[in-house]
Amino acid sequence: MPAQLIDGNALSKQIRAEVAHRTAALKARGVQPKLAILLVGDDPASDVYTRHKVKDSTETGLLATLERHPADLPEAALLARIRELNADPAVHGILVQLPLPRHMDASHVIETIAPAKDVDGFHIASAGALMVGRPGFLPCTPYGCMKMLDAIGCDLRGKHAVVIGRSNIVGKPMAMLLLQRHATVTICHSATANLAAITRQADVIVAAVGKRNLLTADMVKPGAVVIDVGMNRNDAGALCGDVDFEGVRQVAGWITPVPGGVGPMTRAMLLVNTLEAAERAQAD
Repeated sequence: MPAQLIDGNALSKQIRAEVAHRTAALKARGVQPKLAILLVGDDPASDVYTRHKVKDSTETGLLATLERHPADLPEAALLARIRELNADPAVHGILVQLPLPRHMDASHVIETIAPAKDVDGFHIASAGALMVGRPGFLPCTPYGCMKMLDAIGCDLRGKHAVVIGRSNIVGKPMAMLLLQRHATVTICHSATANLAAITRQADVIVAAVGKRNLLTADMVKPGAVVIDVGMNRNDAGALCGDVDFEGVRQVAGWITPVPGGVGPMTRAMLLVNTLEAAERAQAD
């Protein structure tokens, strides 16, 4: 029997409806949640992503502004603008769209954002809070993956979860979130020997490396939950993930599609983080 689909589009709609309800409650108290998005350069994909983020925000009642800056903007000028937004009480979330031009140090730029406005969850303070289990902003993609596991009632206690990928944006925080739910976690990467032997032991697999068909049916234990974070293109130019979807769905118990899986959830969790930033600011 083919795996059941974890529908990111449907789940994200539910989350967006909740965000809209909570946003309306804040606005009734005179607080307009606001997200400031900074885009440097003219990368086509980044342009699409930022426009989607503005659209998502508007549809849920959040106010989002998109500032476009030329690719040759000096890093000092970008940092100065971030500091201005940090000091603006009307701005609750700041997002710098990655990647940045090569002359900029992305880590330095991200760490200039005030932790209280780090709605992407990339600041070192957010990473530290996640590591020690304290409240903070979670990176949107791992956060969305956890919501998908919750949606299917996946009890992670005692389960073996394998995360393929060790990035600071997805792999590492994903592992930390799974640990918080009492899973036994293995992180695999490009230097892992005999990847298939490890993934075949997994109850939950999160594939997040950006390599098409990395995970195939023979690498999956029957009934496992498979979360595909990858964003690639197949030979025909169509969007696909890291998982051989047609093959793996014949073995897994649950699987996320690409597109329509993790992607919509990532965008939804950005809205949640922005709303929560506004709620925290009002509570302070």
